[in-house]
Amino acid sequence: MTFVNPYLFWILIIPFILFAILISTNKEKLSRVFDEKVLKRLSASDETIPLAVRNITMFAAIFLMIVALARPVIEKGDKVVDVKGLNLVVGLDISGSMRSTDLYPNRLEFAKMKISEFFEAMPGDEISVLAFAHSPFILAPFSADKQTLQMMVEGVDDSYMSMESTDFSELGILASEVLEKKAPKIVVLFTDGGDEEAIAGFADILEEHHIDLYVVLIGTTKGAPVLTQEGKPYILEDGTIAITQRNDALLSLAQKSGGEGIVAGHGEEDIRELAARIKNRYQDEQQGEVRIKERVELFYYPLGAGLLLLLIALSSIPRRSVERKKEK
Repeated sequence: MTFVNPYLFWILIIPFILFAILISTNKEKLSRVFDEKVLKRLSASDETIPLAVRNITMFAAIFLMIVALARPVIEKGDKVVDVKGLNLVVGLDISGSMRSTDLYPNRLEFAKMKISEFFEAMPGDEISVLAFAHSPFILAPFSADKQTLQMMVEGVDDSYMSMESTDFSELGILASEVLEKKAPKIVVLFTDGGDEEAIAGFADILEEHHIDLYVVLIGTTKGAPVLTQEGKPYILEDGTIAITQRNDALLSLAQKSGGEGIVAGHGEEDIRELAARIKNRYQDEQQGEVRIKERVELFYYPLGAGLLLLLIALSSIPRRSVERKKEK
């Protein structure tokens, strides 16, 4: 038998011993510490239970409660538990092109809505969220608390967005670091895409780190003007308005990496189907193993015995009442 909290035993046992000695041997000093009524109750010299027996019972009760607080257990060794579920990284595109309004109200808000649907479709899985444009960053660490993740995603607004070009290579490096100790390694991007040149280095990183890429493309092929933070069309150096269209190059990259991609539409069916495919593909995978200590808890035995003794010690049967009953 061992104690989970042995420090509690040693912290409490010393004042307990001093208290017991004080009550048992020095009544004069004791009267200076305790109120007369309390002291009279502890003494109980006019009751049927002898003072010595009552004190011993009280001390035994307190001692057993201290033992219970120290939490005695019988160790049965370590137990390995398999943790089911997946670890996924969700990436949210916050480049300036996500301000475009070819999807209502704009691509960013539409992407956030689709991410919310994805969270609902993956209730028991651990998800980390990255935001990416020119410089990616971790928006939320791995968590199965979808409400908290949703709050973090909802907090992304126009102020986060960057007019610089998206650096998919930096995104790949950060994703590989976040997924370093995870298996399988899954990245799900919500983005309006990128051209062949932009994603060339990204493909190499995915292959090197064995990352499966899934893509949810946001936007239309018709496209829409790129807007500034003030809501005005972004003007290029040649004086023309910048138009951004959904680029589907990431779809082929996703398939090449072992994943797949979809074009986001209205309704939840597309995201639910994507989540179902991910689950079905990795249904035999698991997050890993967790080693826990298997124990038999014993604290309730000294706790129960201590409460019983405390009840006996505090019970009172006045002698006068007993004598009256005998006279009758």
